Amino acid sequence: MALLDTEFGLNESSIVREWSGQVQPALVASFVFLLCLEACLWVRNLRLKKRLPGPFAWPVVGNAMQLGQMPHITFSNLAKKYGNVYQIRLGCNNIVVLNGETAIREALIQHSKEFAGRPDFVSFQLVSGGNSLTFTNYSKQWRTHRKLAQSSLRAFSSANSQTKNAFEQHVAAEATELTEVCLKLSTESEFFNPSHELTVAAANVICALCFGKRYGHDDIEFRTLLGRVDKFGETVGAGSLVDVMPWLQKFPNPVRSVYQNFKNINKEFFCFVQDKVVEHRRTFDPNVTRDMSDAIIGVIDKANHDTGLTEAHTEGTVGDLIGAGLDTVSTCLHWMLLLLAKYPEVQTRLQEQIDKVVGRDRLPNMEDKEGLAYLDAFIYETMRYTSFVPLTIPHSTTSDVTIEGLHIPKDTVVFINQWSVNHDTLKWKDPHIFNPSRFLDENGALDKDLTNSVMIFSAGKRRCIGDQIAKVETVVPLQSLSHSQ
Repeated sequence: MALLDTEFGLNESSIVREWSGQVQPALVASFVFLLCLEACLWVRNLRLKKRLPGPFAWPVVGNAMQLGQMPHITFSNLAKKYGNVYQIRLGCNNIVVLNGETAIREALIQHSKEFAGRPDFVSFQLVSGGNSLTFTNYSKQWRTHRKLAQSSLRAFSSANSQTKNAFEQHVAAEATELTEVCLKLSTESEFFNPSHELTVAAANVICALCFGKRYGHDDIEFRTLLGRVDKFGETVGAGSLVDVMPWLQKFPNPVRSVYQNFKNINKEFFCFVQDKVVEHRRTFDPNVTRDMSDAIIGVIDKANHDTGLTEAHTEGTVGDLIGAGLDTVSTCLHWMLLLLAKYPEVQTRLQEQIDKVVGRDRLPNMEDKEGLAYLDAFIYETMRYTSFVPLTIPHSTTSDVTIEGLHIPKDTVVFINQWSVNHDTLKWKDPHIFNPSRFLDENGALDKDLTNSVMIFSAGKRRCIGDQIAKVETVVPLQSLSHSQ
């Protein structure tokens, strides 16, 4: 037995030596290669003037493992050590992170053109068939596209009293339906989860706005649309990983599988939007604007061919409105209900003001908003406190630029940490406390300077063009829910 043990030990030892002789040089070679790669990147940064401050980045993955589940919090913590402008690395991409109101507003407003670009990410090219206003890069054609999209949105939602009233009626009708559904569910059990109902309400408003049609809660086409949106939320992270680590597409792994789903869902969603817009084109009447699809068709489809815009840009714009309107509004409504449940004293004060201004004999409308300063304050505080869009879509610099004395080269990917603006201790007293009254002056009126400091729709040239519509979609449902109590 001892002999067998000895023989086994000798054999094992020889195997280990043979394995070590083969693998150790490979490990050393790999380490040297990665070290050289790191050195090359460091030298490249030196050539691009001063290297930005920032944490140490590991080879291959960079700082990806440090970000955690809430990267906006990580970015704010790193700013305490490295300042409001610093650099991280994701994969082989150097990325500048901007934090705090001063640095971010300097970038997005004072240098709006320099920060108006979008990175050349593969996932961005999949959205709306590559013709998305939101995800395409800054160019002369993009400026024309945005100008025409803004004008059509404004013409439908605010400048035209007829369409403005129609939009408000869509929102009020859906808010009424939401109220009735909530009352019904609350009588059937002690509690219920309103998540699905809020998503349906937001989806119905944006579909009515864009397609002139409200869907029943059991409509198969509508349920399919909502299913696509839910799946999109589950897969969008894979697009982000592949953007900064494209080699993940080269071999079988979980990220590649999810990324394939991300591509399929984008394609399916865009086909849904495309079919609706094509149907609108067939019945288009330039003298009658039925909905946003008609308004955008009338502006972009009929634009001068010298602009470079095509019918595909119309479909891309409608797709942007549907995608953004669904997710942002439903998320905001979720947070509002949660905060009203957590802070009953805020709910009571809101109810008292709405009863005083609107009463209980009619439905509320947007004209009532002027007398509901506390309601506005509640909405702004919800956006500030939750910062439910903590990071903007990544930007890219269109030319060399200097922010707070630090040089940022052209074509640098930039992350904008909106959460840090809304929780900047230099601007907000006790930013971690939920307090709608912070937005009211001594006379109880809304403080416009403070409301303008809240960042949830970005700023500058990339500010969301649908922010006013989103505010209408949140104000009316809140009034209606309170009206029903």
